[in-house]
Amino acid sequence: MADGRPNIIFIITDQQRFDTIRALGYDYLDTPHLDRLVNEGVTFTNCFITAASCAPARASLFTGYYPHTTGILRNADTWRHSWIELLNNVGYHCTNIGKMHTWPFNTGLGFDERYVVENKDRYLEGRYYFDEWDKALRARGLIKQQRELYRQWLGYRESLGAFDWKLDADMHPDFFVGDLATWWIRNYPKTEPLFLQIGFPGPHPPYDPLPEYAERYLKKDLPLLDVTDEELAGQPQAFREMRTHNTEVDHDSVVHLLKPTREQRHRQRAYYLANVTMIDEKIGEIRAALEAQGYLDDSIIVFTSDHGDCLTDHGHSQKWTMYDTITRMPMIVWAPKRFGAARRIEGLCQQMDIGPTLLQLAGCEIPETIEAESLLPALNGEDWVPREFVFAEQARDGNFQGCEFMTMVRNRDWKLVHFLDQPDGQLFDLQNDPDEVRNLWDDAAHSQKKTELLGVLREWRIRSGCRTKDWSKEWR
Repeated sequence: MADGRPNIIFIITDQQRFDTIRALGYDYLDTPHLDRLVNEGVTFTNCFITAASCAPARASLFTGYYPHTTGILRNADTWRHSWIELLNNVGYHCTNIGKMHTWPFNTGLGFDERYVVENKDRYLEGRYYFDEWDKALRARGLIKQQRELYRQWLGYRESLGAFDWKLDADMHPDFFVGDLATWWIRNYPKTEPLFLQIGFPGPHPPYDPLPEYAERYLKKDLPLLDVTDEELAGQPQAFREMRTHNTEVDHDSVVHLLKPTREQRHRQRAYYLANVTMIDEKIGEIRAALEAQGYLDDSIIVFTSDHGDCLTDHGHSQKWTMYDTITRMPMIVWAPKRFGAARRIEGLCQQMDIGPTLLQLAGCEIPETIEAESLLPALNGEDWVPREFVFAEQARDGNFQGCEFMTMVRNRDWKLVHFLDQPDGQLFDLQNDPDEVRNLWDDAAHSQKKTELLGVLREWRIRSGCRTKDWSKEWR
C-alpha cells in the first residue's frame, strides 16, 4: 500500500501439531503450500502457546495477555475484546471467516464482518448455535456428521475419533471454510488495508478426512512415540485420572483407549494428517485468490495453530497436557518483499508475541500493559533477545479435573509443570530427554533445578500481576 501499512492475512488451524509440515523436517507429510510459506518466509521454530485448550489460547493470542490475566481459562468463558479492535480503529477492514472460538460465538471482537464456522462437533456449549456451515448443510439437505451420528457407527468406541467423511466433498468443514474464504477474496470489492482472519476447524477431531486423503497416509510408515508402563507410572495423578476420564467421556467424538494397538494408533494418525493435507490444499487456493486480486503486492501472511494433539503419544488423547506436542506451535510469517530471504528463528517466543508485531506494522499504539513482546526486530533481521522462559496454563474444566490449575515453565533445557495444591508434578531434562518420557520431579539429584524453576514461576506470576493491574482499562 502507498502508506506502507500491509494487508494482514492471519490463517489459524485448530489443534495442529508442530510436526505436521514437510518443510520443517517431516518428510512423510504432503503439505506443498505450507512448505512454500516456510521456504519463502520466516519460521519461528520454538514458538509456544500460553494455554493447553482452544479459547484460552486464542484469547491470549488475540489480546497479548496470559490466560490468568484475561480470566479466559475455559472454552465457554466470555471473550469480547481483542487487538483486532485497534486495527479497526486505524482503518483496517477486518473480516473473519471460520473459527475464532469467542464466547458468545458471534461476538464482534473488532471485526467488520464475521462468517462464523465453529467446532465440528459442538456438544457442551453452543450445541444449538447454527453457524454458516450448519446453514449450508441445511440448504443442501444434509445431516451433519457429529457425535450423535458417529455413536451409531460400527466400531465407534474403537476408532479413536477417526471417521470417513461420507457427505459431499465441498461440505467438509475445512473445504467449506477454505472455499468460503476464496469466494470472499474473489468477490468482495478489494479493500485496503485488510485484516483477514481465516480459521480452519481442523485437524481438530473428529478426524474426518475424505477417504482418498486418508488412504495416502494409511499406506505410509508414520512415527509413533512408544508409550511405556514406566512413563505412565511416572505421570502426575491428575494426568492418570484424565486418561481414565477420556475413556469414559467421548469428547469431540473421541473415545480414548488406555492400550490402543499400534494399528489403531496408526489409523488415527493417518486420518489426522489427511485433515492437514486437505487444509494445505485450501491454503494454496486462498493464496492464489489473494494473488489474483492483487493483495499479495504488499501483504503479510501469518500461519499458526492454537495448540497440538497428543494423538495417543504419552498415553493421552487430544490436549490438556503440557508436552511439546501440545505447547509448541508452528508459526510462519510470510512477507519476502518486506522481511527478505527465508529464515528459521530458533529463539524462544510466546505465540501471542505476534500481536504487538502486527500492531506495530499497522501503525497502532501498543497498550502499555500488554504482556506479549514484539517479534519485529527478529523479522527485520535486527538484534533480538528471545524469551528466556515461556509459560502455559490450564484451568480445571470438564476434561481436566484432577487439579484446579496447571502451569508450565520452560526454557531451552528444562521444563517444569506445576499442579496447584498437588504433591506431584513434572520435570523434564529436555536436552537428554527431548521426548519428555522420564519425569524427574521426585529425583533428588534434580531437586535444586525443581526449586529454581518453581521460583521462576512464582516471580513471573507476581510480576504479571503488577504489570497488568490496569490492563482492563484498555477494554472499557
